[in-house]
Amino acid sequence: MEKIIYLAGGCFWGTQKYLDQIKGVVRTQVGFANGTTEAPSYEQVCHENTGHAETVCTVYDDAQISLAQLLQYYFQAINPTSINCQGEDKGSQYRTGIYYTDPADETVIRQQLDELAKRYDKPIAVECLPLQNYYPAEEYHQKYLEKNPHGYCHLPGSLFEQAYEQSHKS
Repeated sequence: MEKIIYLAGGCFWGTQKYLDQIKGVVRTQVGFANGTTEAPSYEQVCHENTGHAETVCTVYDDAQISLAQLLQYYFQAINPTSINCQGEDKGSQYRTGIYYTDPADETVIRQQLDELAKRYDKPIAVECLPLQNYYPAEEYHQKYLEKNPHGYCHLPGSLFEQAYEQSHKS
């Protein structure tokens, strides 16, 4: 069955490309989540303190990958202790977060975050919140790194290959 989760992992270009490599992820869309401005533009999110996080709407087939497994991949692509920063990207729009629409997902998310916390000395900075709002980003941001293979990305290319290889082992 198809399920949906919203994952904020810094710049959404790399996060989308990374998630697209994972077997069981059906489709993704980049956008802005949990802010105060209705239907913001990218420029507004970057410069006008809208409160939105760059987020990837992730539709996955839970017969192929569980939410817990998907979150394990997500954790490999973020620095979970960094506040409002991933790689060289700094600002609240680059915070990490897991936003859910199904209240039953909260328990799984919190369990995974608790397990993650055991591996770090610093507190985990990943938000776990219900999705309050989500607005798709402009079309030129969708699948940006496919359209611009040499475009900026805070994630190393080897991470994309690793996600693909790990998730396609059978």
